[in-house]
Amino acid sequence: MEGLIRTIKELRKSRVKKEIDKKLRIFSSFKDKSNNEWFSELCFCILTANSKAKTAIAIQKELTASGFCTMCLDDIRGAIKRNKHRFHNNKARFIVEARKNINIKDIIKPIADSSEGKGQIIAREWLVKNVKGLGYKEASHLLRNVGYFDLAVLDRHILNLMKEDRIIKEKPKSLTKKTYLEIEEKFRQLATKLGMSCAELDLYMWSMKTGRVLK
Repeated sequence: MEGLIRTIKELRKSRVKKEIDKKLRIFSSFKDKSNNEWFSELCFCILTANSKAKTAIAIQKELTASGFCTMCLDDIRGAIKRNKHRFHNNKARFIVEARKNINIKDIIKPIADSSEGKGQIIAREWLVKNVKGLGYKEASHLLRNVGYFDLAVLDRHILNLMKEDRIIKEKPKSLTKKTYLEIEEKFRQLATKLGMSCAELDLYMWSMKTGRVLK
């Protein structure tokens, strides 16, 4: 862990810090954006499940928030397939089904802002329970992307790095709720040692593994 801490401290002195600070400001700005923009991020996070963020971003740019909200199943499926993104049938269906919560900002923001600091945890539970295609990683990802920074987005890059630095003994074959929360607590402890939010730490660790700062 100490080696990882040293590396991240060095990165905070590099150009990467500027990129990450900019990305965090973009995430924070979502608190002033519309339901449709939040729904677009929800669809993006559905797309990222077991798939590449890069192609999910390409699909989001192609379809736009309006497309996610209004396009038919076949057109959404076609866009996913055209971008060579995985699971085009299921993900298109999940996006269309998610429209029952198209006013997602109105639903999630009051929850996440409430409950004496536990609102983000409660909001994540709501998302996992009510939006097909979202697990704990994807729900945490959505909340991070719309400005809530206290949850860990435990994707394969983060888990691999945590294993390499012996923060966890092994990379789990599957992330049950219990396992996710146990690893998230270790991640949160690392963020506290570095004096940063989970969201900020995630972006630094992601950049270490991929050389990029995406979302």
